[in-house]
Amino acid sequence: MLSDNRIIIGKGEVEAHILPKMANRHGLICGATGTGKTITLKVMAESFSDMGVPVFLADVKGDLAGCVKRGVRSEAIDKRLSGMGYDPDKFEYKSFPVRFWDVFGEGGHPVRTTVSDMGASLFTRLLGLSDVQSGVLSIAFRVADDNGWLLTDLKDIRSMVAYITDHSAELLNKYGNISKQSAGAIQRALLQLEDAGGEAFFGEPDIDIKDWMQTDENGRGYINILHCAKLFQSPLLYSTFMLWLLAELFEELPEVGDPEKPRLVFFFDEAHLLFNGAKSTLTDKVEQVVKLIRSKGVGVYFITQQPSDIPNPILAQLGNRVQHALRAYTPLEQRAIKAAAQSFRANPNFDTEQAITDLGTGEALISFLDEKGRPSVVERATVLPPQSAMGTIDDDRRAAEIKADDLYGKYENYVDNESAYELITAQNEIEEEEKRKEEEKKAKEKEKAKTQTKKKTSYAGKVANSAMNTIGRELGRSVTRGILGTIKKWF
Repeated sequence: MLSDNRIIIGKGEVEAHILPKMANRHGLICGATGTGKTITLKVMAESFSDMGVPVFLADVKGDLAGCVKRGVRSEAIDKRLSGMGYDPDKFEYKSFPVRFWDVFGEGGHPVRTTVSDMGASLFTRLLGLSDVQSGVLSIAFRVADDNGWLLTDLKDIRSMVAYITDHSAELLNKYGNISKQSAGAIQRALLQLEDAGGEAFFGEPDIDIKDWMQTDENGRGYINILHCAKLFQSPLLYSTFMLWLLAELFEELPEVGDPEKPRLVFFFDEAHLLFNGAKSTLTDKVEQVVKLIRSKGVGVYFITQQPSDIPNPILAQLGNRVQHALRAYTPLEQRAIKAAAQSFRANPNFDTEQAITDLGTGEALISFLDEKGRPSVVERATVLPPQSAMGTIDDDRRAAEIKADDLYGKYENYVDNESAYELITAQNEIEEEEKRKEEEKKAKEKEKAKTQTKKKTSYAGKVANSAMNTIGRELGRSVTRGILGTIKKWF
């Protein structure tokens, strides 16, 4: 809830609020399943929208789409507001400007990028390649760059891997060894990615991130909801998409220093997937982006179950924190709770570690940065209810919202422009034609040689026959003369 240019998230002894100028210092929302993380995320997204700040968030469970509908007053909400000290009659229920997106183009505008924009490093993670296979893939990207061949979709990268394999001997001195076994493994991984739906993500028109940074006619920021119900079935594709998005924001947006409010706030749900199985180099890259992207005016908020899901160097960058309840059934979970409690600035009125396990649904321990960038004393608070409708919307309403959007039609139609596949195919056709002509030339030369050999043989035969005829005639004459001579002697 936006009040006096502050984002009110909840209330305990005092109101727990985020200062707009500190909102790009990133944050963390964590807690066990069913403790209220989604409601907290929604309240924050609505408040940023009211402030004129666009939001991008992943809707894993499909229950954030209700932002497009006005909330409905209920007895339970009235009771909650009254218990927090707010007048239920003054609480405003309303809808928010929403844009729906979907990698598969089913629950929102299609979201695509090109293979070239994804880059070799993220593509390696997406395919789960070994170091040797990663090296071969990097060569494919490098050869494509050196030749000016754009890698747009999966058939482009498949063609590129086949190309460097076929030309491995001539590429060896410049790019290094290209193992056919590694190339085969990459091709198999590409087929698996295609089967998992990855083909829908790569292509054109690719997304313009400026379309995620717009406000409506009333100056409210759009809440961009990525429909992830299907995408989340492939956790690797989901996490790689989010990694790409962070990198894209970092690369594309200009420096703005410390603005009075963020230019965009990005919520990363199920954040533990980002780091599962990630190599240290990739984690280091995420850490670098998180550190520096705030100067681009972007706030990044991770949503996960436990703070320990986030690597410590990145966790240290998350100044605004909301901790919902955690349960301690094992020694490992007990240590996690203790670590979470120690990350807060202690409140003398309660035991933070004990409070984490005592929190009810909708309650949280909250600490945001003050005007000097210092973590506030942790507050045990009840989180406000959303102003928009809870839950999802039906397919007809979703389809109507998508078609009514000004962006409808910009991304819906897939375009297959000339890229590596077409260029390599054309080159292969030229090489095949040259090979065919060369083979025809050799065949003609061979046939000509055969003809010449036959002519020589025929001429030699004629000469031999002529000689034999001459010899025969001379021999005949000699025989005749001998016989006649003998006859003459007899007579």
